[in-house]
Amino acid sequence: MHATPFTEFALLLLVAALVGAVFVRLRQPVLIAYIVVGIALGPAGFGLVKAHDQINLLAQIGVSVLLFIVGLKLDLHHIRHIGPVALATGLGQLAFTIVIGFGLILALGKEFMTALYVAVALTFSSTIIIVKLLSDKRELDSLHGRIAVGFLIVQDLAVVLAMMAMSALRAPAEGQFEPSGWEIALSLGWRLLAAAAVIAILIRYLLPRLVSAMARSQELLLIFALSWAVALAALGAWAGFSMEAGAFIAGFTLASTHYREAINARLGGIRDFLLLFFFIHLGAELDFSTLGEEVVPALLLSLFVLIGNPLIVMAIMGYMGYRSRTGFLAGLTVAQISEFSIVFVAMGITLGHVGVEALGLTTLVGLITITLSTYMILYSHPLYERLSPWLGIFERRRPFRELAVERKPLRADAVDVMVFGLGRYGSRLLQELHAAGVKVVGVDFDPEAVRDLKRKRLPVQYGDGENPDVLESLPLAQTRWVVSTLPLVEANRALLHALANAGYSGEVALTARDEAMGQALTPLGVRRLFLPFDDAASHAAEQLMADLRLSEEGGNE
Repeated sequence: MHATPFTEFALLLLVAALVGAVFVRLRQPVLIAYIVVGIALGPAGFGLVKAHDQINLLAQIGVSVLLFIVGLKLDLHHIRHIGPVALATGLGQLAFTIVIGFGLILALGKEFMTALYVAVALTFSSTIIIVKLLSDKRELDSLHGRIAVGFLIVQDLAVVLAMMAMSALRAPAEGQFEPSGWEIALSLGWRLLAAAAVIAILIRYLLPRLVSAMARSQELLLIFALSWAVALAALGAWAGFSMEAGAFIAGFTLASTHYREAINARLGGIRDFLLLFFFIHLGAELDFSTLGEEVVPALLLSLFVLIGNPLIVMAIMGYMGYRSRTGFLAGLTVAQISEFSIVFVAMGITLGHVGVEALGLTTLVGLITITLSTYMILYSHPLYERLSPWLGIFERRRPFRELAVERKPLRADAVDVMVFGLGRYGSRLLQELHAAGVKVVGVDFDPEAVRDLKRKRLPVQYGDGENPDVLESLPLAQTRWVVSTLPLVEANRALLHALANAGYSGEVALTARDEAMGQALTPLGVRRLFLPFDDAASHAAEQLMADLRLSEEGGNE
């Protein structure tokens, strides 16, 4: 039976769902699963999918929606508030990776343009993957999480600028006059000025009214957003930029409207669905006849990304006054390349700058670094404990940014409760106990959280509860209860071990975010285990039942 494109799409979606489930079970991003599906079902594998034109069209729309959403998130307000640490770290990592990576790739025998494209591609980290991993670990609001998100914004800006710059270097058609470098720069400058003028007019006069009219219907708002993204992507390609740059500009023009969050929420699922076809198409198009030659270069470049990128982030953050722990946890988030890296090199093929071997090399590096860095981020705390003896060189003798919130050790007064971990739950617990007259002290290694709570005149101490030196400065001998709200099982184990070594003999309570974490913490033998979500639900249910009983009694009178 001849397979129709619809049948092939059905097969693709079914296999992608099954393989994706396996990769989620392995705690890996599903984009790797999609590339594997493309390889398996494409010409290099079983050759079951032949609807390449249809898949390629959906892939191009997916890339347009991806860049549109990136532009949508880059509100001018957020760009103005990128912290100096995130800016310095982001720019420093970009410069280091491009310069060293470019020289390394040239040394591997690659051509100039291939080396340039791949070196730039090595600088980008996956915002989607990193935010997802940090969110799962409850570390998105931590100090290193906020810094990481800051330099990811810098990277997002850099990838779009790189796309616009490289698209200006479009290879001339056969027989066409090749412009000089000065002419290219002049042409790019004029086009950037024209684009900036058009964007300013759109943002100031046209789009706010147009989007407000479309927003009267949520379905119409979604269709408008998609049409705007694809239309400006096509216009960007026609104007001599790239499709990707046009899609980004489309998102950026809507970033300052009141409806960007609504558009972003509705486009997220569509983006993921369409990007499935991009990665499947990528896997299907990989040329395995030349890919074998790229294995050794891919391994060397993967080591460079996995080791070099975190080291430069640690060095910059250490110089700027952060401890090695904070630099290490933030640095691990750049130990990978991004889906943007693959999109960027694929754009280079479209522009005629590089061949398919550059895409194959970048894809191999992506598969290796994303797979390994995912586990590095998931197990960042145990990894730091193993490597910490050698990481002191990345820390100043006086890490002033974190020391700025420290103070002299607390007086050895009796303390009823000591709370480790001052996130949302821990800080609220600290405030409630303090308001009730309980002698309570909070401890956290996030200097901004400590500074904020100090402004509220709450008793807090800066420090890492897993560090024996910090525990020695705390009045543990006079403390009756220690409560940990740390989000990771490994962190709680380390705290209990440090408390035992410090000779603490009081009671301990731990906090579990979910049932699985509760089961992992139960064998640790603590006196009490708090389940915030379950406790809150039980309290809410009790209040509702009490209200129902009162209303029934009132109705019976």
